[in-house]
This record gives sequence, structure tokens and C-alpha cells, in this order.
Amino acid sequence: MNQQHSHPVSELLLRWKAGDQQALETLVPLVYNELRDIARCHLQRERPGHTLQSAALVHEAYLRLLDQRPFDTDNRAHFLAVASRLMRQILVDYARSYGAAKRGADRRVELDASLVLPTGRSTDVVALDDALTGLAKLDEQQCRIVELRFFGGLATEEIAEVLGVSSSTVKREWNVAKAWLTREMKRETRGDTGTVAKG
Repeated sequence: MNQQHSHPVSELLLRWKAGDQQALETLVPLVYNELRDIARCHLQRERPGHTLQSAALVHEAYLRLLDQRPFDTDNRAHFLAVASRLMRQILVDYARSYGAAKRGADRRVELDASLVLPTGRSTDVVALDDALTGLAKLDEQQCRIVELRFFGGLATEEIAEVLGVSSSTVKREWNVAKAWLTREMKRETRGDTGTVAKG
């Protein structure tokens, strides 16, 4: 994380949280490159030839941030993780609307080794979202850890800071969440995914 920009970002997040919409408009250019990197990461997991581009995904996430109430954060990593979660939801919404008639090949996302071992097959982005929704109902913290790590790209220590828990708690909860998601995804896709990596 770039410490050079942390102070202005923290100030802008506090202003946005207090209701200053202009603060969000000032904030986004400061973290734009990181948002583009997150968007590229999401799109690399999508099927080849996906019509959304990283800039469009960032723009859509920004519009959704404008439309919602400011969330409780004064932390750059947490802001980026929430933006990443919005991008995931945009891709899920896109998959649901453009592939509603046919569940399968045109809505599949590649999962990297941090969650599922590669098997030459891909996982349905909607099925993954459904599994995460199920996990959130059982354990909100485990779901947030998966989102922050897998979609937000945060390290264990950064996740611990965002959630206000210890690194060992994050590691333990991550392992439990991986096992649960592997089981759920196998059930959802009738055994088409790999097993969860041990790391």
C-alpha cells in the first residue's frame, strides 16, 4: 500500500462519511490506478471476450458509490475492498441479466489458486456469488475475509486491520471459509471445481 497517499485518502474518506459528496469525487482519482488494477483482476477471471473493460467496471463502481450512503471507513484498504465487492456485484448482475436464459459457459469465471486449485475448468460467477451469499448468512466475518482476500487482494495483515481482529483469526477463518466454499461449490456445480488450496 502506498503510504504517501494514505493521509489525504483518510481525510477524504472521513469527509465523505460525514456527507461531503465532493470528497468522493476528489478521492477516486487518487486511488484510480488501484481501482483499475482490481478491475483487471476481476476481468481476468471472466470468460475470454467479456464485453466489459476495466475502465467501464471502475466507472460503474464509482456510480454505485455515488448512489449509496457512505459506508463506515477511514481506511484506504477497506475502501478498495468495498469497491472490489461492488465490482464483483456488477459482474454478477451483468451475468444474471445477459445469461439468464442459459446458465453456464458464457458466465464462468476462473478462480485462482488462492481459493481453488486449477482443474482446467472454470466456475460460474453466479454460483460463486450464491455460495458467498450463503456463507454470509452463516458467518458474515468469514464472508468478508473471502471478499477482502480473494476479490480485494488484501494480505492477511491488511484484512486483520480492516476487520479489527488478529492475523491468526483471519488465517483460521480463511481456512474454514475455504473448506465451506469448496464443499458448496462442488454441490452447486456437481463436482466440477477443484479442491481448496491449503495455503
